[in-house]
Amino acid sequence: MIISNIIEIFPVLAKGINVTITVLIASAIFGYLMAFIAGLCRLSNNIILRGVTTFYVEIFRGTSLIVQLFWLFYALPILFGINLGNEFWAGSLAIGLNYGAYMSEVVRSSILSVAKGQSEAATALNMSRFQRMRLVIFPQAVRMMLPEFGNYLIQMLKATSLVSLISMHDILYHGDLLRYSNIAMGGSVYFYVLVFFFILALPLIFLTRKMEKFSKKGVAN
Repeated sequence: MIISNIIEIFPVLAKGINVTITVLIASAIFGYLMAFIAGLCRLSNNIILRGVTTFYVEIFRGTSLIVQLFWLFYALPILFGINLGNEFWAGSLAIGLNYGAYMSEVVRSSILSVAKGQSEAATALNMSRFQRMRLVIFPQAVRMMLPEFGNYLIQMLKATSLVSLISMHDILYHGDLLRYSNIAMGGSVYFYVLVFFFILALPLIFLTRKMEKFSKKGVAN
């Protein structure tokens, strides 16, 4: 029974792997980009930059990812005539903007966590603010960001399942189609969907552990 289920279900779910992975990659690139932009802007002396990025962060952290996904895909074209092109961009942008808002706090807090003595020493060497950030503060902060960035990457993978709600043919979408055609298989289908996501997450879990070890190198306990 188990073997027959695997033979019947796995090939169907496998059709959605490409979509799941491409959405994850696009979401991660956009999410990390937004994290650094928003995180650095929130440390800016420019009140306008701080205000705009704070508004972005609070909006995307304070509302549901599903609502954001529907808003970008359904509401933008109707209310403002802005069409993102297709489901792929709407899904990737929604996940990227959402997790970028959360990760911007990781960027901001990591930069603030660098010992003040480091900045003071760089100032004593007559470095400009940009040089202090680029050469002294930022490299140390990035090491502190890595473990959390790895954890958020795993969360973004799990969030890709939401793109099935806007008819993207990902793993969950094909699982839903299979369940609709054979309701009795519903439990087995969703179990193997879970297995698929876990298998995809394993390399990311391993990568996150490596990041944690790397971030601790040379750090005094």
